[in-house]
Amino acid sequence: MVPPVDDGGSPAPIDRPILEFLQARLDATQQVERAAITDDEGHLELRVEIAPAYYPVTVEEGTLTVRWYATDDFKIHYREVHAGDTWECRWDRHPNPHNAREHYHPPPDAGTPGEDTSWPSDHRDVLSLVLDEIEERIATLWNGDDP
Repeated sequence: MVPPVDDGGSPAPIDRPILEFLQARLDATQQVERAAITDDEGHLELRVEIAPAYYPVTVEEGTLTVRWYATDDFKIHYREVHAGDTWECRWDRHPNPHNAREHYHPPPDAGTPGEDTSWPSDHRDVLSLVLDEIEERIATLWNGDDP
């Protein structure tokens, strides 16, 4: 499947074996309520629902979505819902008109353009980096430092 040109995604197909690997790893943790590969809106991706007990009660929902392409391009989107408001960020490696191939869309709204950066080459290292940043975010929430 090729993403639409205006999608900002990679022109390469999704790497389903990597999504399956990430799904198995995440589904085995207590922090994840559910990890499933979906094809919502024509986009094959891994959708991860973070366990509600992992958050303070102010967070209604936490999700992580991953699209990993055969070229090792990716889009990883983290999103929290707080009383109807969202807090989100995104780690990306893909061709686009707004940033370098590797970039980060910072919170609270994952705005575009993002910040140019660089990511590890291996999907396991990228996932570790993302999970570490989510852990830091959740610790911030528990400390009451952010709504």
